[in-house]
Amino acid sequence: MKRIVIGILFVLAIAAWFLFDLGQYLTLDSLKAQQQQLDAFYQAKPLVVIAAFFVGYVTLTAFSVPGAAIMTLAAGALFGVFTGTVLVSFASSIGATLAFLASRYVLRDGVQARFGGRLKPVNEGIARDGAFYLFSLRLVPVFPFFAVNLLMGLTPIRTWTFYWVSQVGMLLGTVVYVNAGTQLAQIKSLGDIASAGLIGSFVALAALPWIARWIMGLVRARRIYARWTRPRRFDRNMVVIGAGAAGLVSSYIAATVKARVTLVEANKMGGDCLNYGCVPSKALIKSAKIAHAMRHADDYGLEATTPHFSFRKVMARVHAIIAAIEPHDSVERYTGLGVDVAKGYATIIDPWTVEIARDDGKVERLTTRSIVIAAGAEPVVPALPGLEDSGYLTSDTLWERFAELDQMPRRIVVLGGGPIGCELSQAFARLGAQVSQVEQGARVLGREDDDVSELARAALTASGVTVLTGHEALRIERRDDERVIVLRSDGGEIEMGFDALIVAVGRKPRLTGYGLEDLGIETDRTVVTDEYLATIYPNIFAAGDIAGPYQLTHVAAHQAWYASVNALFGQFRKFKADYRVIPQATFIDPEVARVGINEREAREQGIAHEVTFYPMHELDRAIAESATQGFVKVLTPPGKDRILGVTIVGEHAGELLVEYVLAMKYGLGLGKILGTIHTYPTMAEANKYAAGEWKKKHAPQTLLKLVERYHTWRRG
Repeated sequence: MKRIVIGILFVLAIAAWFLFDLGQYLTLDSLKAQQQQLDAFYQAKPLVVIAAFFVGYVTLTAFSVPGAAIMTLAAGALFGVFTGTVLVSFASSIGATLAFLASRYVLRDGVQARFGGRLKPVNEGIARDGAFYLFSLRLVPVFPFFAVNLLMGLTPIRTWTFYWVSQVGMLLGTVVYVNAGTQLAQIKSLGDIASAGLIGSFVALAALPWIARWIMGLVRARRIYARWTRPRRFDRNMVVIGAGAAGLVSSYIAATVKARVTLVEANKMGGDCLNYGCVPSKALIKSAKIAHAMRHADDYGLEATTPHFSFRKVMARVHAIIAAIEPHDSVERYTGLGVDVAKGYATIIDPWTVEIARDDGKVERLTTRSIVIAAGAEPVVPALPGLEDSGYLTSDTLWERFAELDQMPRRIVVLGGGPIGCELSQAFARLGAQVSQVEQGARVLGREDDDVSELARAALTASGVTVLTGHEALRIERRDDERVIVLRSDGGEIEMGFDALIVAVGRKPRLTGYGLEDLGIETDRTVVTDEYLATIYPNIFAAGDIAGPYQLTHVAAHQAWYASVNALFGQFRKFKADYRVIPQATFIDPEVARVGINEREAREQGIAHEVTFYPMHELDRAIAESATQGFVKVLTPPGKDRILGVTIVGEHAGELLVEYVLAMKYGLGLGKILGTIHTYPTMAEANKYAAGEWKKKHAPQTLLKLVERYHTWRRG
């Protein structure tokens, strides 16, 4: 109600201004005509005139109506330079702050709720540099001050900051106009005051804080580089360390824009994703899914059968798929693109020099304008007693080791309930192993909502996995030829024998061996970078798992664009890495895919939201394919169709998510998805039906009742 009252007052004030043509009293001609009368009144009652002027000026600026320039001239004409400047300076700042507060109180919540996602970079910029922005705007008279007041009210800038910056920023312009007012008779128009030369001077003055900041940046950079000798010439424009997703994309971009680039890789081209992660795990998952379908063929009216297979052939298929994709990331391909590919180990000697110990025994040093560190990550191996002697495997080592086996290990223990642990557990269980999955936390997929975790656990259990949540691994013991893992839970200690132990408790960035310590590059779980992905050295960047905050192949490629473009062209313009819309998926069956926030994160962050839920068992295509497990869950602000986050559990959830990723990226709401034709019958219709569920909840009931009465009347 208070917001409505304030809004009405503003509307009435502006309406009265135009309705009663109050602007006629605040023109240059009117001021000149009334000058003698005003002077006489001021001489007779100076305090009354000063008080009335001050209140009038505050009111004028608070209600954002025109006339401030004329009032400022009047201050000079009536009170002189000193008194007029003091009055106008404080009155204008107080009035501007009142307008700012009114805008914040009435409009900000609604604007932020509707456009919060798109305004996030603006909000962050204002929170960081708001004083600089505001000071620059206040110094340049071409920006309407009332507009600045209202727009700043929509941002997170602090009220006190707004006030004092306005006070200081408007002071010089106030002095100019008040001084001009002392020579009122010589002024024919406001253009005589705000000449092109004067505005140019103000613009130059407004740029001073930014120029000073730029100079300070140069000074800081000079201080950082002080202990190093900069080469006179450079062998390369860029050296990239690591040929995973981030390194490949970085070097590809550099070669595309004709920069001379060297890509250094110590192990396999393609990095973790091609050789140890995304590609081999999905190949294994497909074989396991076929085996599972054979066992459950009676669900489809067919004869169920036990799959008979050679485990060596299954693993050979995995490696054949890696080999089929390998040419996309090969040395030959990137050499053909113009990238100098060096197989060996890279060490950063100084900010412009990289030493490469090549596989052929040669050691060379290259000078380079910029460096992109894309060294990736490696499995976390916990300090578990007996683990080192247990013959444990990780997601990096199991592919080669298992490829040597004729028979799959009968009893497999998987440590870890995250995405990697869940995918491997389900796959090996479906192939016929006795899999026990151990998770110390209370749930598998602990970052997801409770209902997602419960469905994932049910799917793992249905596939034959023994899921042991709330169990802590204590130690590994050897007893004759038996290997045993000892676990602790609320019920006490238990022991399990195993034939293979897979450690999948997470991954950590590769931070050592590249010379980061000697250069003083800060690391805190990841390489510490700024919003442009630069380290403390403006020419050394990090991208991918080594930079965080996400360990996802597609995010590594995304970051690589920012790192490489900023490295090559940052002297002209730099781009802040954008993490607003990051999709991710766990490829168990049914798949779990997500973009944006989920319910748990919304509650933790205090974000107001409502949930729209559509179950897959109502979808025609899902019913036809006996793939009815799962749901589409969409989070939106209360009463709005703007998408805050989506979680999909179901067949092909990773593909279904793309529609929501696109919608969130370009600010499309559920209404747009509902209005889009989806092919029937497809799984993608679930997205449209979820949007329809939202629409049903927000149907205009009052209008529908009126329409019902209308149709009743039409029937007679």
